[in-house]
Amino acid sequence: MTATPSIWLVGCGNMGGAMLRGWLAHGVRPDSILIIDPVAKNVPDGVRLVAAPEGAAPDILVLGIKPQSLAQVAPTLAIGPHTLVLSILAGVETAVLAQRLPGARAYVRVMPNMPAAIGEGASAVFAPDLDAAGRTQVDQLVAPLGFATWVAEEDVFHAVTGISGSGPAFVFRFIEALAAAGEAEGLSSELARQLALRTVAGSARLSLATETAPADLAEAVRSPNGTTHAGLTVMDASDLRDLVRATVKATAQRSRELAEAARTAD
Repeated sequence: MTATPSIWLVGCGNMGGAMLRGWLAHGVRPDSILIIDPVAKNVPDGVRLVAAPEGAAPDILVLGIKPQSLAQVAPTLAIGPHTLVLSILAGVETAVLAQRLPGARAYVRVMPNMPAAIGEGASAVFAPDLDAAGRTQVDQLVAPLGFATWVAEEDVFHAVTGISGSGPAFVFRFIEALAAAGEAEGLSSELARQLALRTVAGSARLSLATETAPADLAEAVRSPNGTTHAGLTVMDASDLRDLVRATVKATAQRSRELAEAARTAD
């Protein structure tokens, strides 16, 4: 980041903590960040931690609490006309943010994911009314986290949540299953884990490095009547696509439910 605005990180759970580590790793000054979280522990050196808001309104207010907590927490937060509100709350729309936290400079939604902690995240960004300076400021916040793309329609956040927001959990489950399958075939647990991790990571990097479609890359690994062919035959006969589609659909639907709950919360 080119400037050192004051940042309040309200809620420092898994995702908020991942973003915090990404910022610090890319040179954001620890003393510019105030964490507001009554239960957080072991925060990085130089970052202040308080249980409740204190002091003047920040330049940037990052919401990392549970979506269901917004109605309760919002009245305790200081907002000024210079404050940019950036929310990572699943399902909570910018219109609801403006209603709960009136008077801010702008309202921005970001859907990051856990690999942001090492600068390998995938984030979507949306803001209905943001000037060029504000957009630059947001870009500086999300750039250290990895890949980020601006989207024109807020409704896509439900699908984004299903694919990238929650997606790491689904990938981790696949890695776990792949390693367990290796153990079942006689590998040690550590060797199976390392091979599964490296295979998934390397395959993702290869797919990013080429314009070849993933389906074509899969076919490039397969040789007629070979080992990969035997495995893909089993996989293709299963309901893998249906399972993944149902998984993402369930995640997106829960995001819609959270959106409705946020609109109607007292």
